[in-house]
Amino acid sequence: MFLKKIIQHLKHKYKREPFAKNKANQFCLFEHASYYLTNFYHQQCWGTKFNPYICIYNCCNDMNVEKIIKTDKQIPITSRTIIHLSLVESKINEMMTAALKPHGVSLQQFNVLRILRGQKGKPANLSTLNERMVTKMSNTTRLVDKLILKGYVERMVCPSNRRKVEINITPTGESALSLMDLAMNESEEKLLENFSPDDLWSLNKLLDKF
Repeated sequence: MFLKKIIQHLKHKYKREPFAKNKANQFCLFEHASYYLTNFYHQQCWGTKFNPYICIYNCCNDMNVEKIIKTDKQIPITSRTIIHLSLVESKINEMMTAALKPHGVSLQQFNVLRILRGQKGKPANLSTLNERMVTKMSNTTRLVDKLILKGYVERMVCPSNRRKVEINITPTGESALSLMDLAMNESEEKLLENFSPDDLWSLNKLLDKF
């Protein structure tokens, strides 16, 4: 019964091509099944409870923690989780940075532009930007200065309090941001192409626990 579940899952993974006629898929099936059963054996030896669904996850997904960090040792699940999250964050940052590179802005600058657009014409101050940044930065002023040089934002003195500086997105910045949105949407779709809507809801519920 256990092996049958493995085969059914792996056949589903390679369902895009006729499975029985595709030698590459057959090889992947038996390679994964072998790895799967090896994991089962090691779990039994260690005396820990074996979870077949965790094993399916390890075998059939592109990001294999042990392979990436080049270790053959069994990593405690708590440590593996933290490492896994760090690797995911790194992959997201890498792909998003690459998507924004043709537009000449960083992820943090993109974040500032989105916050200012969300103000719907109402200026924001540095404190507001710092509070709403996804990644908290100590150099928000420098980020704004660079966006000013590009003509994407403008800095104004508050009429009611001349010691208060306000920041607004310019029409040029809004136009540039629209193009960045297209690149970022494409990158997001690529990152999440292996997830169904139900997967994403489940993942978000788990992440909400943080």
